[in-house]
Amino acid sequence: MHIHVTTYSGHKADERPVRFELGEKTYWVIEVLDRWYSPASDYFRIRADDGHIYILRHDWAREEPEWTLEGFRRSSREK
Repeated sequence: MHIHVTTYSGHKADERPVRFELGEKTYWVIEVLDRWYSPASDYFRIRADDGHIYILRHDWAREEPEWTLEGFRRSSREK
């Protein structure tokens, strides 16, 4: 699923996600829990402000870089 992501750019562009939009709703990234790399993408396992865990993928090797939602896990602790 393609998503719109706003990123923090520090030492490099699109260093980490800050917030993302799914449909009409905006989610803020509270914590980056993990990050890993493939030859053409960066993956981020994050906790959003709704308490749930999301896996976001930044495919930067494409002609038009894109972000996708790769996974979701509902938190056992609801807000």
